[in-house]
Amino acid sequence: MTAAWLLPIVSPIVAAASGALVAGAMTESHPSHALWTLVTSYVLWGCGVPLAMVVLVMYFQRLALHHLPTPEVIVSVFLPLGPLGSGAFGIMKLGEVANVLLPITGTLPAVKDAMAGGILYILGFAVALVMWGFALVWLFFAVASITRTRFPFNMGFWGFVFPGGVFVLATNQISKELPSGFFKVLTMIFTMIIVLLWIFVSVRTIEKTLTGKLIFSPCVQQYQENRMKMTRCTSGEVDIVPGPNGCGNSATREEMTCAGL
Repeated sequence: MTAAWLLPIVSPIVAAASGALVAGAMTESHPSHALWTLVTSYVLWGCGVPLAMVVLVMYFQRLALHHLPTPEVIVSVFLPLGPLGSGAFGIMKLGEVANVLLPITGTLPAVKDAMAGGILYILGFAVALVMWGFALVWLFFAVASITRTRFPFNMGFWGFVFPGGVFVLATNQISKELPSGFFKVLTMIFTMIIVLLWIFVSVRTIEKTLTGKLIFSPCVQQYQENRMKMTRCTSGEVDIVPGPNGCGNSATREEMTCAGL
């Protein structure tokens, strides 16, 4: 298991954040359409974020009980920032739109005045702040992981850009809501880092594409190497040595080794 399991899950979360922006743009001209867009975006957020939390629990167990991902996919440790950052940004924007749109459309009429939109706005900011803190923990895990190994360049390096980018979006939105210079400076620092990473990955991608070394699948190469070794063993080029259990043909593949390989 790798954090790549989060990639299909983050899609509805990104769609929810995008829906909040679309609903905000339609609030004055088409409030009824904006309301349905807002409701749909909340549902999409609810589809993605809880499921992402479930996968993060399983992924944390995998990191706690087993070794780090292989160097070829070690960059995937940054992917948890995607659903957390995008989810934090999305829920803040949804609350911001709800604060304006709900009084206009008369949604939740039992709640007096604009209280319904205000509640969603405050809850959105509170949930986003907690999610941002959780993302900060995963950012620490990711940085600590990549400092422990050397890893080759591949297409997975784009995993630095998107998760970090949505984390910057969440940080920037928090800086707009809080009278805090700290978050504004932090947004500027994170933005510069992401831009530099984007430039680096873009240049390396173009370079590897021109040299024909970009399209490379580590798992396919490992599969081909294992097949080649097994072919050499079965063809008699090298001797098969039973493992320590001495069970001969009943030994597992891990316990059977080819002499000289």
